[in-house]
Amino acid sequence: MDIFLAKEENNRLRQEKQLLKKKLEELRKRVVGEDLVMMLPALPEKKMVFKGLVTNKEDMNKLMLTPLIRYPLLGGSALVTFEKAEVAQGIVEAKEHTVELSLGEELEELDRCRVQVQAAPVDLLLPSALEISLTRSSRTILVSDLPRLGIPDEVLLDKLELFFSKTKNGGGEVESREFLDDSGQVVLTFAQDGVAEPLIARGHIQVLIGKGKYDLKISPCLSGDVTNLQLQPCRCPRTVLLSGIPDVLGTEPMRDTLEIHFQKASRGGGEVDALAYVPAGRWGVAVFTEDAG
Repeated sequence: MDIFLAKEENNRLRQEKQLLKKKLEELRKRVVGEDLVMMLPALPEKKMVFKGLVTNKEDMNKLMLTPLIRYPLLGGSALVTFEKAEVAQGIVEAKEHTVELSLGEELEELDRCRVQVQAAPVDLLLPSALEISLTRSSRTILVSDLPRLGIPDEVLLDKLELFFSKTKNGGGEVESREFLDDSGQVVLTFAQDGVAEPLIARGHIQVLIGKGKYDLKISPCLSGDVTNLQLQPCRCPRTVLLSGIPDVLGTEPMRDTLEIHFQKASRGGGEVDALAYVPAGRWGVAVFTEDAG
């Protein structure tokens, strides 16, 4: 009688454990999604330059966004991107996979050691709608077409400030100057009104830098604030998240083992395009671009 009751209790506890694991996984996914949404207002400001040629008037108000998503990767997990989406879908549908920890002669004692890993889809939040409020500064100009002279940025900024601070060049007292990140363009802000507009109207100006004269482009400077941002979930068609990977091998051997396992068609896999693995106790960040899976 006691043995029968003990078996019933074990079965009940096992069922409760499975139920709790399922609820924990659902809660984890929901919390990750909510954390991403809550992080949005706290994202650091980044100055950007929108540039290009518009040939059609109807394209004037269109803005194309190229996604660059940073995805947190917890310890004991890996991201596998396959060349074919149908392979990734099959791996996700199987949910659990048995991986043999074997690398030939290097680890003979582990020839029969196997681990269970879980496969899940990768869901990202991507912008579906974006509204930006633009403001044109009355004291600021954007200077572009700068020459590549091989001199430090600060030296070039000094020369530009010196030129544009002189009234004979159409300038005035420069209040601030700075390079825009990754653009090769400089923003100059004057201390007084009425200086920027005539320069912008000219469009171009010849500036003496060192021993050479260079034709620089002068444009209005627009500052923008995001007034509306809407997100929608998007599932990566070719990428799979593997979790529950124990820390029993070094980083490189485990990475190689996972890639060997999941590229074999006999195990439901296929050609692996990329694989990122983070051992237990660490964390990493995976970057998804427009062409990533």
